[in-house]
Amino acid sequence: MEFNIRPGLSMEKSERVTNDNTANKYASGGVEVYATPAMIGLMENAAYSCVQSGLPEGWSTVGTALDVKHLAATPVGLTVTARAEVAVVEGRRLLFKVEAFDNREKIGEGTHERFIINLDKFLGRVKSKQ
Repeated sequence: MEFNIRPGLSMEKSERVTNDNTANKYASGGVEVYATPAMIGLMENAAYSCVQSGLPEGWSTVGTALDVKHLAATPVGLTVTARAEVAVVEGRRLLFKVEAFDNREKIGEGTHERFIINLDKFLGRVKSKQ
């Protein structure tokens, strides 16, 4: 199957830091700053959104690996923007360069791997585990 995904494709996603996406709320730390799990989720969403339109109906991607550093804290009230760029396409394996910025500086960087899946086949395997 041929997919319309090439290195260089990119997407950005943003969200405002609120009490609902802080380290304290995620129980990943006891402070009111943007949580690492929230940053990773935003990076994954940017990567997912980047390639979804290049896939035929019935196909999607799933995250399989992350190597991310959270470089700086972001207080409540600022906005975080995550950027994902396709770096490598190897068959159904996609590798993204991911970064996150708040209003003042880069707060995260790393790589994220996703695999292209056929939804029916994937969900069939998941259902067989029940």
